[in-house]
Amino acid sequence: MDWWMLIKAFLVGGGICVIGQLLLDYTKLTPARVLVAFVTLGVVLTAVGVYEPLVKFASCGATVPLTGFGYTLAKGVQQAVGEQGLIGVITGGITGAAGGITAAAVFGFLCALIAKSGDKS
Repeated sequence: MDWWMLIKAFLVGGGICVIGQLLLDYTKLTPARVLVAFVTLGVVLTAVGVYEPLVKFASCGATVPLTGFGYTLAKGVQQAVGEQGLIGVITGGITGAAGGITAAAVFGFLCALIAKSGDKS
């Protein structure tokens, strides 16, 4: 087991989560806006070439948080544009993130079957 990689992933992923928590605690941003900001930031940082070195350094510590979803979308678009041309701009993001989107839908459905939903009041 590579302990150094685990430490790097923990520190980078934890740092991203700390930034999100600070935004929620000390600004008037809603959780939905922070979510959108993180995904968009992941796309922008990937486009300018900053996020790829972070992924190589921290592996899942950089790909699991929401910024990693933006990274996955951007990488899918880059690959699809290279293979299909301009139409890849439309199809690449969903193709690149299809596995994660499917897993979220399936596990969300399974949790809905197991958990008892109800009004919180």
